[in-house]
Amino acid sequence: MSTVALDVAAVRARFSALRTPTALFDGPGGTQVPDEVIDAISTYLRESNANVSGPYESSRRTEALVEEARATAGRFLGCSPDEVAFGANMSTLNFALTRTAGRKWRAGDEILVTKLDHDANVSPWLELAHDRDLVVRFVDINDDTTLDLDDLERQLSDRTRVVAFPLASNAVGTKTDAKRIVELARAAGALSWADAVHYGPHGPIDAAELGVDVLICSPYKFFGPHLGLAYGRRELLESWRPYKVRPAANEPLGHRFETGTLPHELLAGFVAAVGYIESIGWDAIQAHERELGERFLAGLPESCTLYGLPTMDGRVATFAFNVDGHGARETATKLGDRGFAVWQGNYYAMEVMQRLGLPEGAVRAGIVHYNTADEVDRLLAELETL
Repeated sequence: MSTVALDVAAVRARFSALRTPTALFDGPGGTQVPDEVIDAISTYLRESNANVSGPYESSRRTEALVEEARATAGRFLGCSPDEVAFGANMSTLNFALTRTAGRKWRAGDEILVTKLDHDANVSPWLELAHDRDLVVRFVDINDDTTLDLDDLERQLSDRTRVVAFPLASNAVGTKTDAKRIVELARAAGALSWADAVHYGPHGPIDAAELGVDVLICSPYKFFGPHLGLAYGRRELLESWRPYKVRPAANEPLGHRFETGTLPHELLAGFVAAVGYIESIGWDAIQAHERELGERFLAGLPESCTLYGLPTMDGRVATFAFNVDGHGARETATKLGDRGFAVWQGNYYAMEVMQRLGLPEGAVRAGIVHYNTADEVDRLLAELETL
């Protein structure tokens, strides 16, 4: 475990949005952004707002920004800047890329998804299967919410084209053994397709080290603006025929999969968000989150039922639970009225909740590095009173 200390007061001073009495445990639905992200967006709109390819200064500044954003994305994801693509959000990108990937697949080809997945890495495959007569199979989870790798291995066949999976569950916080999943997929001749949306604010991503073929995430989950970001392995992107307008350039490689004009001001915010994370460092972020997560787990009242791993090993600090005698919505509403922002329901992780037998879902408290020990203690105390 890292011993790098995080100065949480100094961190919070960089977020005007945290100057509120409400304790924000809603990070899994979208984190707050530091002021430098807001400033980068507004500065671009004031000083450089233009489309690319113009023979004048503001257009040239925009072109330089796009190039910087690709370089930043490559650094953040551990890949070449040419292997990244931006989009409106993860879901939109995934619908586009899944349809691109499946252009040449045949009826009866198979796709594996998991019961840990957010629906943005399930429904695009279901819709593709509907249109092209493919088969989608669900890999089960164990009772402790870890992915059943034996079930994954059993379901692989010579018809499997893709294994889609999350790096971490947005519902119960469980991490997956991404390298092992990639190995199994590759051995079966299938693509590995990772959803890194929920994991994004919790730790470093290295697409090359993981060996994944495609990885998609959302900057608004890691202290940036509403935007989607995807990585695709170079050889794979080169083999795909993109859906694009004819005049759009084919280089850089990832650009072929970006439809329309990019939201340049949001790219400026994205660059600032990554710079913010780098200024703190993953060691400090992960050590602080683990400490707060352990604090939450140790203090969770007996009246609360936790769904997921009981320690911080194998998970991120995202917790799904219910309070005895109270529905999830009732609990979340009471907490909201008392100054705690938490979520309730299935958070688009439908299969997890069905597997756990929770038709109304659960309460979700998500900890990120700008949360404090005092906020955790106050939440636990409030849960005791419900």
